[in-house]
Amino acid sequence: MKLPNIKILDEKDKLLKTTSKEVNFPLSKEIKQDIKDMITYLKMSQIDEEREKYNLRAGMGLAYVQIGKPQRLFVIVEELEDGSFKDYIVINPKIISQSAELCYVGEGEGCLSINREVEGIVPRHARITVEAYDIDGQKYTIRVREDIAIAFQHEIDHLNGILFPDRIDKKDPYKNIDLMREI
Repeated sequence: MKLPNIKILDEKDKLLKTTSKEVNFPLSKEIKQDIKDMITYLKMSQIDEEREKYNLRAGMGLAYVQIGKPQRLFVIVEELEDGSFKDYIVINPKIISQSAELCYVGEGEGCLSINREVEGIVPRHARITVEAYDIDGQKYTIRVREDIAIAFQHEIDHLNGILFPDRIDKKDPYKNIDLMREI
């Protein structure tokens, strides 16, 4: 695999605090190539040899705005138990339902745009249903749970100009931890 030429914006970049615009179909060749590059980058970041070779931080999701293009699109690459990957291409997503149950990432959420330790937990819904479009402009509905639901919510936040530290209570970073399930 060849490392794509992707520059991920740092949290100090004001573009990350803006609301991304809807994506129009059909997708341009540039957007389709960017989607491929984002998926390749995320896969490489999850493969130990590639991550070490290119000094990458492991990541499973990337919003289009994180590479400087504020449009409502993100990709998630999930490594499966057999070592293969499942790719999610999510365009113009809308959360249409969510569980009452809340959960959080035990070791803390991370983000490829945030290059520092962040103390605290981010309350997320344990299950969500999302309506979105695929790369061909076909509408679909997907129900995701646990770590993938957290990743979807994290990336949708990016599309709305929200970074995960914004969701941590500044005065009490572990607020209501006893009311949520650790993932």
